[in-house]
Amino acid sequence: MSNRPMQEIITRRHPVTLPPEATVQEACQAMRQHGIGAILVTDPEGRLLGIFTGRDAVCRMLAEGRDPRATRLGEVMTAKPDCMPPRMRAIEALRLMRDGGFRHVPVVEGERLVGVVSRGDFQGSEQSRLEEESCLWERL
Repeated sequence: MSNRPMQEIITRRHPVTLPPEATVQEACQAMRQHGIGAILVTDPEGRLLGIFTGRDAVCRMLAEGRDPRATRLGEVMTAKPDCMPPRMRAIEALRLMRDGGFRHVPVVEGERLVGVVSRGDFQGSEQSRLEEESCLWERL
């Protein structure tokens, strides 16, 4: 079973970021253009302020009938999201996502944004280990 450190998993490309003043439409266009499911919202110094995901677009925008051209990311992002350090192991990251009910986690070292991981970044063996763990806890 793999217990890879996050440095091996963190995507090699730079995370896609936008300022909180960007519109939801701009965020959705960036997600489509880059084939990703989340935008990291950062301040001018590059510090993480929040995350905006496809789920946010559905639950906080479409479901509420908000205009994506007029709504700013800062209004609908998940502020101060759970983060993890790059030293975290793959299984720990998967546990964090499972327990938090989300699919994307920003990777931060100190105040510096390093990357973002999503559930799809993990190998089958890592996913299987988490499923085995969950089944074990359900039986106890």
